[in-house]
Amino acid sequence: MPQRSLKAGVPLASVALLLGVLVVQMFPELPRGLVLWLAVTGLGAGATACWLSRRARSLGWILLGVAWAMWRGAAAMDARLPHALEGEVLLVTGQLLDLPDPRADGTRFAFRVDSARLDGRQVAWHGRARLAWYDPSRVLRPCERWQLRVRLKRPRGMVDPGGADTERTALERRIDAVGYVREGSDNRRLGASPCVDRLRQHLAASIDARMADPHDAALLRALAVGDTRGLDPDDWAVARATGVSHLLAISGFHVGVAAAFGAGLVWPFYALFPGLGLRCPRSRAQAAAALVAALAYGLLAGMGLPTLRTLLMIAVAVVARSRRRHLDGRHALAMALLVMLLVDPLSVLAAGFWLSFVGVAFLMLCLGVQGRSWRTFVRELARGQWVMSVALLPLTLWFFGQASLVGALSNLIAVPMVSLLMVPATLLAVLALLLCPPLAAPMLALAAATGHALWWLLARMASWPGAAWYLPAVTPWALGLALLGAIWMLAPRGTPCRWLGGLLFLPLLLPARPPIPAGGFRAWVFDVGQGLSVLVRTHRHAMLYDAGARYPSGFDVGAATVVPSLRALGVRRLDLLMISHGDNDHAGGAGAVLEAFPVPRRLAGEPARMPMPMAPCAAGQSWHWDGVTFRVLNPHGRPSHDNDRSCVLLVEGGGDRLLLTGDITRRVEGDVAAGVSPGRPVVMTVPHHGSETSSGAAFIAALHPALAVVSAGWHNRFGHPRPAVVARYRAAGVPLLNTAGDGALRLDFPADAPVRAWPGERLRQGRYWRER
Repeated sequence: MPQRSLKAGVPLASVALLLGVLVVQMFPELPRGLVLWLAVTGLGAGATACWLSRRARSLGWILLGVAWAMWRGAAAMDARLPHALEGEVLLVTGQLLDLPDPRADGTRFAFRVDSARLDGRQVAWHGRARLAWYDPSRVLRPCERWQLRVRLKRPRGMVDPGGADTERTALERRIDAVGYVREGSDNRRLGASPCVDRLRQHLAASIDARMADPHDAALLRALAVGDTRGLDPDDWAVARATGVSHLLAISGFHVGVAAAFGAGLVWPFYALFPGLGLRCPRSRAQAAAALVAALAYGLLAGMGLPTLRTLLMIAVAVVARSRRRHLDGRHALAMALLVMLLVDPLSVLAAGFWLSFVGVAFLMLCLGVQGRSWRTFVRELARGQWVMSVALLPLTLWFFGQASLVGALSNLIAVPMVSLLMVPATLLAVLALLLCPPLAAPMLALAAATGHALWWLLARMASWPGAAWYLPAVTPWALGLALLGAIWMLAPRGTPCRWLGGLLFLPLLLPARPPIPAGGFRAWVFDVGQGLSVLVRTHRHAMLYDAGARYPSGFDVGAATVVPSLRALGVRRLDLLMISHGDNDHAGGAGAVLEAFPVPRRLAGEPARMPMPMAPCAAGQSWHWDGVTFRVLNPHGRPSHDNDRSCVLLVEGGGDRLLLTGDITRRVEGDVAAGVSPGRPVVMTVPHHGSETSSGAAFIAALHPALAVVSAGWHNRFGHPRPAVVARYRAAGVPLLNTAGDGALRLDFPADAPVRAWPGERLRQGRYWRER
């Protein structure tokens, strides 16, 4: 292909292919029976259009993108654990992948299942599983082969406004099952084989052994081998607040530094032996050495998306140089995008894909280094941070719901310190650890001292008022306008009224939900797995009833689900936090909620079991907000059973009513029902997630709710809601909704109309990777 045709065709082809791939990601489901036929037809039609007609090439690439993404998406979904094997105990053999993550309660690790047996017979499934082995004494190493007895299920996550989409992440990372190892004599190590991950673990252990400060060691391990296991949630909070998360692991820029390092190693040989230039031009040798060094560093990094994007760009540049063709950075980026989509179209599901390609595209569009003075370098570095801050602001708000207001300043300081001091020092230390370990100490000391000083500064910047900026969930149209505004603002000089581009960012500030009129209220029953958390909002007030669980593994539903959901819904403050009782599935996430929203008023059914000061709630308490009355109906006195001490709250506006029941049992259901006056319909949460100890027939008959909502985990070990309980509600003609199948549920209680139950978030945000 002529060079002019290549330059014109590759960017257009890459954008068209991307558009086709994106179309498929909007599908609520894939046409399974027709996928193969449609994919083959689409691939054939797209290839024919690209080959025969220059005018139809864009359409051809779009068709190729649609067909290719459908094929790969269907194949990835079909690779998941069969439904029939969910919950079964399987005997599997396979190999550990990546670096195992040891914790206080056990080890998490990725495992490639090569074969599986059920009750002694072979089953036709193999794939990648994410496992937990709850044995802290067990030491696992990369690339070991094991026979394990496991219980697995298909990847499934909680679906909430603003929450992380773990099912999308599982698809993008090709995780086909999740589960845990069951103890037994069948679990045994079968052997091991050499691999890059064993080298990564060896280097990580060598760095640990030479560092006195564990935090310094964690930072250097992240830069050296992409090992972020030593970074705790507080470290990530500081990184997000200052906008330097991309520097805590091996980024594309760091791979570029490694490539420059590899190219620099070639120069002395040509200086000492000039005759080498007659056999191989120095530029070609440096390009090849840069690619080898970048590839080696990328393998140590675990080949993340930014790393792979940089490697592809370097590879394109090396091929162009070897063929004596000039290919500028923009066309190299387009070629890297094209190859990435052809290799893995599902990479578009990762936030890193967009942050990486969009960020580099804006830098190439807006920056052009002129001259080589240090003043020029500083000026271009400052401009680069400004460009990245503006260009990526809409995307960071879209993916993470937050942005850093100090990100430009913190990156202006952190980027040169990390990329020009820490990364080269760490690279030299890694090389020394491989060739002559005693020489690594000074380089590690330099990198650690730099990192320690930098982190001290970042921690203080993260505490500045407004460092982290949270906005309600971004709508697609607001995202599109903001990206157009960024292009307009960062357009070349001479573009008229560039400042007007800033106005296109204003829709990001618009509330995500319509206002609530006085006398009415809105409730969100969040999807928190096996637990409960309900947000109740009036015209000017908001309260949270329960906060989900916090597990021994350290996973905090309050921090991971409840707090992001509150922020996505535009909640800026909570006027009341009510924890029904002290069980973990209701109270575990309260600490994370209080850290994010310092609530002035707190009530709990069992304040003595709470780790923070809370006032007791008791029957008879009441208050009024914006024409809405809140009345506590339980506990009465001192019930003997913990669950019966649950705060029960009745919310009454001008229309239907809401009853939040906690985990009460039949022993107190009669007292609660007596406190609900007859008349207007009642919507209620099903007590104790649908346990057989609750929801007596008399209780249901007394309330005769218009709607009942179960908050339970998918395939939870308690079997909630129990079939007998479901049958009692159905016999009474009460509709049941369940967060396990529907995701988070929004209930609107107008002042002058019946309650409106919106479709659950799992249905409203339907995508083919979200199973129902």
